[in-house]
Amino acid sequence: MVSLFIIAHAPLASALRDCVAHVFPSEAADILTLDVAADWSQAEVLAQAQLQLDALPTDRELLILTDLFGATPCNVATQLVQGARVRMVSGVSVPMLLRAVTYRHEPLAAVVARAVAGGTQGVIAVGSSAPQNQQRRATHGQDQHHHQQ
Repeated sequence: MVSLFIIAHAPLASALRDCVAHVFPSEAADILTLDVAADWSQAEVLAQAQLQLDALPTDRELLILTDLFGATPCNVATQLVQGARVRMVSGVSVPMLLRAVTYRHEPLAAVVARAVAGGTQGVIAVGSSAPQNQQRRATHGQDQHHHQQ
């Protein structure tokens, strides 16, 4: 099974784990999180991340998810990616995380691919146009004060 570790600006990492707990209550406890405080140095973040990783079984593969490419959480995570057993994806979102959780029993490369697909497929532009095959209701006279009950 692939372990998941979210490193993000506070309080995003914990909030994302809470989202997983909402959908998959039994899976959230296994997700490591590190909420990076605004005043932490990269050295402090790296030390905190290492403490969390030391608790993981050594035979586990690891996917690290970060929030923003080029920011401190991502820069620290790149220092943790060593060897074929650890991968990182930046730009974590709820759809990405839920996909990773759902498929974490697959090999690491497959979990990475599914997480990235979940993130990209989870981005949908929603316009203000009328739903398909329906016309917008014109607002004339009393219609503009009509409310459904």
